[in-house]
Amino acid sequence: MGAKTGLLVYADGVVPDALRQAGAASTERTAAMMRRLHPGWTIEEAPGSTLGHGVYPPDGTAYAASWPGIEIICDRHVMLDYPSRLPEHLVAASAGRRLVLHAMHSVVDWLAFAVWEDGRLIRSLSVSPDRGIMENIGEPLAFELPFWAGERPADVIPWPGEEEEPYSLPFHPLDFGEEALRALCGFVQEGGPDPDDVNAYNVELHGFRIQDPDAPSPAEREAALKRAVAAMGPPRVFTLGPDGSLIERGGL
Repeated sequence: MGAKTGLLVYADGVVPDALRQAGAASTERTAAMMRRLHPGWTIEEAPGSTLGHGVYPPDGTAYAASWPGIEIICDRHVMLDYPSRLPEHLVAASAGRRLVLHAMHSVVDWLAFAVWEDGRLIRSLSVSPDRGIMENIGEPLAFELPFWAGERPADVIPWPGEEEEPYSLPFHPLDFGEEALRALCGFVQEGGPDPDDVNAYNVELHGFRIQDPDAPSPAEREAALKRAVAAMGPPRVFTLGPDGSLIERGGL
């Protein structure tokens, strides 16, 4: 599985129903929403995408759309280990509406999602096999119950040479994440779609280059990366032994 998401949705009602009725989103309306939700940020128009392709945009880019009744922002900035710590102004913008956050990263099998109703947090969960349950606020929602009950166990194949050990969670976060995405937003990233699923590849999003004035610039991040690389020791090279263990080679 290789799904990644960084998604924030504001809706007057049920998100999937609103998405099914969405047509072409106004560029002006969407740009105004981005400025409203990112006060003080540099925001410039950029090429767009679709909800199916753009739910995990490149760093420094956001894909978004605003319609009457529903607004969507795809942005890595909302990929929070603790969803309850979403910036207050983003939560305040959900007054009178439902707010859904969905974040997932396949490299570390991490899932986080949260739901607010009229600005009140009713559910937040963040889990990964390495860090366990980082946040678990509110009562589990209906779609979660089979996972917590052990009815959807993780099917994980161990690396060659490793002993098969029980997965550290009673489910796989990415499987859980796909069901959360379907239940909360009406579509999935991987796996076969249900007949009633929203076709996310038909939902057009506008593109924006965004920059937080308080965050390091791309040049500053690149310089920091170069400093970190320069501070590293010489590379270590390993080979796989006959028994599957890693053996360090003496030199390059």
